[in-house]
Amino acid sequence: MSGGGGAGARIVCGLQPVREAIRAHGARLERVLVEAGGREPSPQLDALARYARDHGARVERPARSELDRIARGVRHQGAVAFAPELRIASLEDVAVDERALVVALDEVQDPQNFGAVIRSAVAMGATAVVWPEHRSAPLSAATFRASAGAVEHATLCRVTSLPPALLDLHARGASVVALDMSGEAAIDRVDLTGPVVLVVGAEGKGLRKTVKRTCNATARLPMPGPIGSLNASVAVAIALYEVVRQRGDR
Repeated sequence: MSGGGGAGARIVCGLQPVREAIRAHGARLERVLVEAGGREPSPQLDALARYARDHGARVERPARSELDRIARGVRHQGAVAFAPELRIASLEDVAVDERALVVALDEVQDPQNFGAVIRSAVAMGATAVVWPEHRSAPLSAATFRASAGAVEHATLCRVTSLPPALLDLHARGASVVALDMSGEAAIDRVDLTGPVVLVVGAEGKGLRKTVKRTCNATARLPMPGPIGSLNASVAVAIALYEVVRQRGDR
């Protein structure tokens, strides 16, 4: 058995990420590797292998050591898939209509935060995730795992520079709202019912001034406790929930 994937293959690690990759791609997966049963067979892994076969995917059952080698330190839980490369949308592909809900990340470099943001965005119905190509976390196996498979269902848009992208979205009718702990209004006082872009900054640094200047509103998350800030993924999740609440989505 060959240990690697094809030239265009993307490595997905972990039970839930692999399951979502199977659901999204089925027979288009190059291979699904599920750890061979040892002395104590795993019903979870056996069920995953059946699920993959039912969706037309090719399944192999290697030893755990082989999965460890392929995963390169990413926790795989006995499951690895070789998936097609993710499609990266252009900014022109990001629609700005009355339901538009875009998350924009300003130099978020932690793969765990990046993946968690994608998970929240997909769960809350965001229409796209936009980020700049420089000083941002890569679309890596660690990011895919942190998204718990949500990356397979996300519209992803990587841009050369974030400020011009935000100006473009605003010119097309979106309200561009920066999440900032010193924001001018609490987020529940900002109208999020129309097309909106939520902009969040990097861990520790927050939003760059060049990015903040392109936003037409700044919103803070009310935090009555002793902690003054949240990481990017938590802040985005709370803000997305507020959008859903205001829009009355169910």
